[in-house]
Amino acid sequence: MTKVTERYNKAKDEHHHMLNPTMEVEFWQGEAARLRQQLQCLQHSNRQLSGEGISRLSVKELQNLENQLETSLKSVRMKKEHIFTEEIKELHRKESLMVQENKELHNKIKLAHQEKAELQKKIYGLWSTNEVNKHHNTSFSLSIDNNLNAPQTDDMAAEAMNLRL
Repeated sequence: MTKVTERYNKAKDEHHHMLNPTMEVEFWQGEAARLRQQLQCLQHSNRQLSGEGISRLSVKELQNLENQLETSLKSVRMKKEHIFTEEIKELHRKESLMVQENKELHNKIKLAHQEKAELQKKIYGLWSTNEVNKHHNTSFSLSIDNNLNAPQTDDMAAEAMNLRL
């Protein structure tokens, strides 16, 4: 509660000072000085983190710097691990989709093979029926004509098998 009151009083004082032009100039000069100081601290910290100018640091400062670097490194590693984990999850999801698609394609191929086999049975069945009729007619003509050069049904069946009908 006291912090809220302090912030209120500070904001009220700053607003009151803004009404006076000289006070406003002083405020902005102070703000610029604070920002310059903050920039210098950040530049100094950045040089230390990059390994520049650490020869003048004490052992305690070096330990603090090392702790900062270790903390930063842990954060980077955690972020990298999180990214890799998300990529692995996405790859597993894609894999399962591909496996499902592969199963569907295998089923389509299986169905196409079954349809092909049924068509072959129908074609072979029609061919066999026609062949039986031819054989019956051929044997009838053979018995009448005694023609020895008439086609043999066994040869035709073998030819059909070679053609894979």
